[in-house]
Amino acid sequence: MKQKGRAPRAHVSNCGRVFVIGDLHGCAVELEAMLKAIDPAARDTVVFIGDYVDRGPSPRDVLQTLIEFKETPCEKVFLKGNHEDMMLSFLGFPGRYGDSFLLNGGLDTLESYGTDDARKAPELIPPAHIEFMRTLRPYELRPPYLFVHAGIRPSVVWEEQDEEDMLWIRQEFILEPHQLGYTVVFGHTPMKAVMLDLPYKIGLDTGLVYGGKLSCIELVEGLLYQISRGSREVKVQRLVCA
Repeated sequence: MKQKGRAPRAHVSNCGRVFVIGDLHGCAVELEAMLKAIDPAARDTVVFIGDYVDRGPSPRDVLQTLIEFKETPCEKVFLKGNHEDMMLSFLGFPGRYGDSFLLNGGLDTLESYGTDDARKAPELIPPAHIEFMRTLRPYELRPPYLFVHAGIRPSVVWEEQDEEDMLWIRQEFILEPHQLGYTVVFGHTPMKAVMLDLPYKIGLDTGLVYGGKLSCIELVEGLLYQISRGSREVKVQRLVCA
C-alpha cells in the first residue's frame, strides 16, 4: 500500500460510517461479496466511484445489483465513470467518445446483455439500467473529501474544474499536488495498491478487472476492505502510516 501522510479520518458524517468502493468493471461476484462484508447500516453512506461497466464478465449484473442496492436504507452516492459516459454517448444520450465505447470494453458489456450486435443494444438494455446511468453524478463534495472518478486538474480552482477532467484525467492529477483544500478520493487509474498521498488524494482503483483487487475504504474508522479477483473472501485491515 502506497502511503504518505496521516491515515484518513472523515468528518463527513455525524452519524455513521462512510464507505468508498473503487472501480468495478463488470465484476459482479466481487461487488456482491464486498456489499455483504461491509453490511452498511441505515446511518452509513456508501460512495461508488464509477466505472461499473465494460471489460469484466457481468456488467449487466453489476448495474442490476447497484439498482437493487439503491433500495437499501443506507445513503448511496453513485458517481459517473468515463465508461458510463462513453456508453451513454454510444446509445445516443449526452456523453463523450461514444465511438470509442466498443474498443474500450464495450463489447463485453453488450455480450452481458446477450448480443454482440451494436444495433440491437438499445432494445436489449433495460430502461432502468439506462436511467440509472443517466442519473450518475460527476462528483460529490463533502468536506474534507471530494469524491470523483478520475481526479481534478491541479492548476485550476474548484469553480473552473471541467467534468471531462473529472472523468478522464490521469498523470497530471496523480503526479502533482493540488491546492483545493480537499482530499480527492478517486479511481480510474489502476494501481497495484491503494494510493495514500495525503492530504491531497486517495486512489482506489486496484485493478480488479485485470486480476487485481476491489478496494473499499471506510473513512471514519480508517479501514481498508479488499477482495481479490475471483475470490469471495473480503479481508480487512486498518490503514497505518508508513
